[in-house]
Amino acid sequence: MGLQNELLGLATSVGDLFRKRVAETPDMLAFMEPDRADGPNTWTSFTWRQTRERVDALAAGLLSRGLGHEERVGIISSTRLEWIYLDLAIACAAGATTTVYPNTAAGDVSYILQDSGSVIVVAENAVQLTKVIGNPDLDDVVHTIVVLDAAGIDETDRIISYATLQRLGEEALKANAGLVDEAIASTHHDSLSTLIYTSGTTGQPKGVRLNHSCWVYEAAGTKKWDLLTVDDLQYLWLPLSHVFGKALLAVQLAYGFGSAVDGRIERIVPGLGEVKPTFMCGAPRIFEKVRAAVVTGSGLKGRIAHWAFAVGAQTRPYRLEGRDLPTLLGIQYKVADRLVFSKLKNKLGGRIRFLISGSAKLSSQVQAWFYSAGIVVVEGYGTTETSAIAFLNLPTDPKFGTVGKPVPGIEAKLADDDEVLIRGPIVTSGYHNLTELTDEVLVDGWYHTGDIGSFDADGNLTITDRKKDLFKTSGGKYVAPQKVEGAITTNIPYVSQAVAVGDGRRYCAALLVLDPVLLEKWAQKRSLSHLSYAELTQLPEIRESIGRQIEKANERLERWETVKRFAILDTELTVDNAGVTHNMKIRRSAVSKQYADVVESLYDKED
Repeated sequence: MGLQNELLGLATSVGDLFRKRVAETPDMLAFMEPDRADGPNTWTSFTWRQTRERVDALAAGLLSRGLGHEERVGIISSTRLEWIYLDLAIACAAGATTTVYPNTAAGDVSYILQDSGSVIVVAENAVQLTKVIGNPDLDDVVHTIVVLDAAGIDETDRIISYATLQRLGEEALKANAGLVDEAIASTHHDSLSTLIYTSGTTGQPKGVRLNHSCWVYEAAGTKKWDLLTVDDLQYLWLPLSHVFGKALLAVQLAYGFGSAVDGRIERIVPGLGEVKPTFMCGAPRIFEKVRAAVVTGSGLKGRIAHWAFAVGAQTRPYRLEGRDLPTLLGIQYKVADRLVFSKLKNKLGGRIRFLISGSAKLSSQVQAWFYSAGIVVVEGYGTTETSAIAFLNLPTDPKFGTVGKPVPGIEAKLADDDEVLIRGPIVTSGYHNLTELTDEVLVDGWYHTGDIGSFDADGNLTITDRKKDLFKTSGGKYVAPQKVEGAITTNIPYVSQAVAVGDGRRYCAALLVLDPVLLEKWAQKRSLSHLSYAELTQLPEIRESIGRQIEKANERLERWETVKRFAILDTELTVDNAGVTHNMKIRRSAVSKQYADVVESLYDKED
């Protein structure tokens, strides 16, 4: 408890943490914002001092609109700088942020805002605005709606623009210069900071309550690792509605590095080239896509890349152990770096020190592939209920396949059934309005994650699967679907999504989704671009090719885990068709139900 108390002593709240960051490095870079043009973007920089001016005005604006202590403000927006300013403003105004994904359906938006009791809502644009004003059930809940992109929208007593909120705050500060300072002073460790509604794989969204102590400890605990410096630059594209994105804001306040903020996924690669960051965090699929694009290269370039990565693989044991490369291998590696690896690094901006993967399991093969090119990708682990970052495999000592060790001062252990249990200040205080569920997952302060794992001799954790996702074959063997799916997506570049099925059956089967970009490239080379995605997926030659690659993927699985039959779906699994959650996790039960007839076709009648 001594270390926990020491780290919590860093600040009393997020607002206090923000104030201390501004005081320490007022004129250092805090954020960069793109002009959001269709072509190359120009980026504008803001210091911490400038950030405080904007945040204080917005916080005062919220207070002038009647925001009370711990009252909720819902944010329905994609990742952009205004999201961050408002989140910090809510903290400084002693309110609490309710995060809402921008692609959340109107019905779920209504449920989240009502359940959270959000009295103020920030809507990114007219599309998000209609989800609120078009619902009479919210009329008595939400008294103020702030619109970010308000062009063409008529302001009313209830609907105001982002600019108006800022102006109201500036006027309030002229009348009472200490208004925001007073609100910050009223906020403490046990005050509610954030309500994050987990999309879940089944059922209604659940509001996870995260107090200020959660973010203060994430900031202080990760600072203890000494991974970053004030001179680092993050490329931040992750959804801020997701706990991983939120945690990165806390980490930034601790270290003081700058962040280039742009949530447009299609702009990640050009954005990296424009701002040249030193690190970036992402979901596994981002890194898998980069690898797939290189692995599927053809012709002379493809052969050179294949040779280069083969050389890189030979160097891995030496570099991981800190040993000098043999002379010939060293020369080969320099050539491989000049011909292939340097180009890959330049695509990432040329200054990347390391990449961090989170939100889902990352394949150790993908990690090893990047390391061959001299790029370190490490994996972290956590859940919404643990404020995102509970474990991290440190880039200074990467252990492929593990998520590393806990945040300093955080306790972790395995239950009798190998479920991962976590205890400490980063753990949620419970689910909003769900006392019974809270009592189920929080026992004596230990959060039951629902994930199955194991620790190695050095204390590094490996997550093997979700407890509820394990299925049992009719032969009595348990199968971890994530392991099967990982073997497929990692070893078959053309497969972007995989769903393992087989509960109660004689063998494991799989539903597969093909990568539309790679499939289109394949079609172009064969003059088949006139065919639709759905038509291409069902071509016999595609099925034959995938079948051969399934056999290779099976070599990485135990006999009872191998995929005996598969089906290629003619559409991607998306949030809109309920195939994946907002953070891109497969909704296995929903997919199995939606494609029940396809699943049945993979088994004989006696199954």
